[in-house]
Amino acid sequence: MFSAPFAATFDWSSGVLRGDTVHRSSKTLGQMRGLFRHGATSALPDDTLLYSVQWVAPGTPQAAGALLFGCTHLEPGRVGDEYFMTHGHFHALSSRAEFYLPVSGSGVLLLMTRGGETWAEEMLPGKVLHIDGAHAHRAVNTGAEPLVFWACWPADAGYDYATIAERGFGLRVVEHKGRTVLADQQQ
Repeated sequence: MFSAPFAATFDWSSGVLRGDTVHRSSKTLGQMRGLFRHGATSALPDDTLLYSVQWVAPGTPQAAGALLFGCTHLEPGRVGDEYFMTHGHFHALSSRAEFYLPVSGSGVLLLMTRGGETWAEEMLPGKVLHIDGAHAHRAVNTGAEPLVFWACWPADAGYDYATIAERGFGLRVVEHKGRTVLADQQQ
């Protein structure tokens, strides 16, 4: 069985997807306040936009073998000393990998094993980042402009946000004395 063809237009200069099959979502500080170390004490309003996602799905988006693709616009800014970030998640199916391709801006991709080992990869335009399906991943904008990145992942990968909400990531990306540094989650 074949799914119906679909198409979208991707503007590489702006990172904007257009087409009838484009879906949109966004996350605000109010939806993610508890993930930031100083989120509860931040003076930023709850409706502060952290990031938005556009994605394209075929007619049968959960079908094994189908691919989804999309683009995330992660805004610049900080909650306290911690840079704006995406929620971060594991894939429900740990055999499903993903690719990120930064289009503009700069940042860090945090990766973490289920055992808590965490490391960072730099996100710069043109760099292709492979994310193993068994690793949690979170993008962090460390620059002064939006971090825009394209992604492609299997439609049946699923999402496990609960583990991150409960345990967090092993590292945080913060500004310390004018420099971007990795800090232990507990710091």
